Amino acid sequence: MTQELLAEALRQRYRESHSAAPAQWNSVLRVLHEHRSVRAYLDTPVSDETLRLLVSAAQSAATSSNLQVWSVVAVRDQARKARLAELAGGQQHIVQAPVLLVWTADFARLRQLAADHDAPLDGADYLESSYVGFIDAALAAQNAVVAAESLGLGTVYIGALRNHPELVAAELNLPQHVFAVFGLVVGHPDPSGPTRIKPRLPQAAVLHHETYKLTEQRKHVATYEQRIAQFYAEEQLTHSWTERVLHRLASAAGLNGRHRLREALANHGFRLV
Repeated sequence: MTQELLAEALRQRYRESHSAAPAQWNSVLRVLHEHRSVRAYLDTPVSDETLRLLVSAAQSAATSSNLQVWSVVAVRDQARKARLAELAGGQQHIVQAPVLLVWTADFARLRQLAADHDAPLDGADYLESSYVGFIDAALAAQNAVVAAESLGLGTVYIGALRNHPELVAAELNLPQHVFAVFGLVVGHPDPSGPTRIKPRLPQAAVLHHETYKLTEQRKHVATYEQRIAQFYAEEQLTHSWTERVLHRLASAAGLNGRHRLREALANHGFRLV
């Protein structure tokens, strides 16, 4: 890539007109910086070979103490995708895309292992262990996202699968101690529905040196509000980032059912002691 194109990659990510070309660059960095959520897909299948490659990339992610407490369910059946889409707020790209990957925190496998060896597994009941399951699933899925996008595929995360966790578990036949953390749509992007890179907060708002500095973030957040307002206007959206954030977290209603996540986890065997 030319220096101008390198600088453009950073400019789109931050909407900073003065972005300079990075001194270091490679194909992996390009894929990471060009990430965008895709919500329009062709009906071209994702092959089993590609799926295996995405999973091997996912399994190459870090995992705490090599516990590997995650699993993924690949859903291709149109009727099942349609039911899951309804549980996730009617997101039609779940139905449109060829595959939905549902990433889970999975302690059933280790509990089965402990039972086979007549061994205790009391440590799995603690909140820390559940954290590990969620974190491991997220790390694995993000590796799969990078792998998919490096192959020219598009992706979008589906956090709304947590709106109705018990119903999702029933649809996927998840046993006790397996919890659906989020979904990931994967497919070939429809070129007639182009997506653009959404700008992120300035680095100065998220990068702290030595100690955390809250007060200094205000001006950088204000700068971001102006920059993303331009993006929203180009996308013909009328809300602002501040309005969106405050509305999303104003009350339990904005969580769309996820306010009862602790209860749902307990119902599925996660004690969180």
